[in-house]
Amino acid sequence: MGNKQTIFTPEQLDAYQDCTFFTRKEILRLFYRYRDLAPQLVPLDYTDKPDVTLPYELIGSMPELKDNPFRQRIAEVFSEDGDGNMTLDDFLDMFSVLSEMAPRDLKAYYAFKIYDFNNDDYICKSDLEKTVNKLTRNELTPEEVSLVCEKVIYEADVDNDGKLSLEDFQRMITRAPDFLR
Repeated sequence: MGNKQTIFTPEQLDAYQDCTFFTRKEILRLFYRYRDLAPQLVPLDYTDKPDVTLPYELIGSMPELKDNPFRQRIAEVFSEDGDGNMTLDDFLDMFSVLSEMAPRDLKAYYAFKIYDFNNDDYICKSDLEKTVNKLTRNELTPEEVSLVCEKVIYEADVDNDGKLSLEDFQRMITRAPDFLR
């Protein structure tokens, strides 16, 4: 009969299903999306777990990311190397968290990581300034940006330490249900 290509072992597919919010079919579809970015680099056989990492330039050019002002930061947060270069595992993790099936708490955690530009586990005023500038595409004056940041910290900083913890951030977005969409 047909000579069907084996991309993953059944155990690999089970593991991907266990650690993502995807079905086997969706995992295979995402594998082909990943492979289409660089068919010369990504083999059709992943049963030997090849060591393949696609550069950020390819990841950032995807339709889902290319117009997002946070595309570089999103790729950095989900990439194992922290530079936005992605393995297949990183790629599947990113799409899993961004999927509609991911729970709100998980989405909030990664949104927090994306806005924490200096990776200190807090969103400080400089993180907020970068966030506001990206969201507004640098259309606000420095004074307006500063005012917005001060207002956010004033409203959301429960312990008055001048920065937002993950808990502060989660509390803030529960008051804005559309935030994570």
